[in-house]
Amino acid sequence: MLESIIGAAIMTTSAATTPVMASERVRISSDWGDVTADLVDNAASRRLVQMLPLSIPMRDHLRQEKTGRLPEPLPGTERQADFAVGTLGLWGSGDFVIYYRNGRVPSPGIIMIGHVTGDVSIFDRPGPITIRVDRIP
Repeated sequence: MLESIIGAAIMTTSAATTPVMASERVRISSDWGDVTADLVDNAASRRLVQMLPLSIPMRDHLRQEKTGRLPEPLPGTERQADFAVGTLGLWGSGDFVIYYRNGRVPSPGIIMIGHVTGDVSIFDRPGPITIRVDRIP
């Protein structure tokens, strides 16, 4: 019985720290193509959805990501160091990032916003681009 209670507590704790995908989806459009993304369910992504639609000028950073400033900061939440191809995140509270390569960031890490479900390699080229983020009904 004690083992069952401890096992349930560990599973509950693990589930609470893992972002769960929400039903919210967005389209990210640019002159280079369009992709869709599923957002995680956290305070930052919920606030982002309230701000949509958005146009965000993006610049290339370290040949691994496109990054741009949001019009206002998003709420903070748990951060992580690792990212994968297609990760949408926040570096600072107002720095929106689309990762097109795998990697790891230094402390304090990134806030997860979501994950691109399309071909994020459209952003794997040097130079700036303006994206538009729209909610998919």
